[in-house]
Amino acid sequence: MRTIIRVIDSISEYTGRTVLWLCVVLIFVLAYETTARYVFNAPTNWAMETGEMLGATIAVMGWSYTHRHHGHIRVDVFYARLSPRGKAIVDVTCSVLFLFPLLAILIYTSATWMWFSWKMNEKLIESNWLPPAGPIKTVVLLGVCLFALQALAQFIRDFYLLIRNKPL
Repeated sequence: MRTIIRVIDSISEYTGRTVLWLCVVLIFVLAYETTARYVFNAPTNWAMETGEMLGATIAVMGWSYTHRHHGHIRVDVFYARLSPRGKAIVDVTCSVLFLFPLLAILIYTSATWMWFSWKMNEKLIESNWLPPAGPIKTVVLLGVCLFALQALAQFIRDFYLLIRNKPL
């Protein structure tokens, strides 16, 4: 079990550290568009949509990394004062009641959208560039699946702490 959790953690780490570099690419794409638009009065067809796709990729592919490092927003007024076992009780309960049902809905929905997009050869219509929508919708599904894996790994850690009263 520890090996599986370590593999999931390393996938989340690698994904987060790799996607970090897309932030640099995003900055260059948006700087190019801003310069082209306001300095040369020659806006591009591709830069804004590429920026949106990069931003979406950074967001969804960063979810698992953020969850791995407990970076998602919590109501820390009470949670921060709990013992590790108390935190595990809250995390297990909230995962079962809220997180896993939400992830199931997100996986189903993003898989449906991705399948439709590839099947219909859907195009993004923000500009007249019209790039295919399938790749970004595939990235969204992949990001949600990686987030679900990391959520499962954290759930197993918390559940183990509840049962054995020691961290995994």
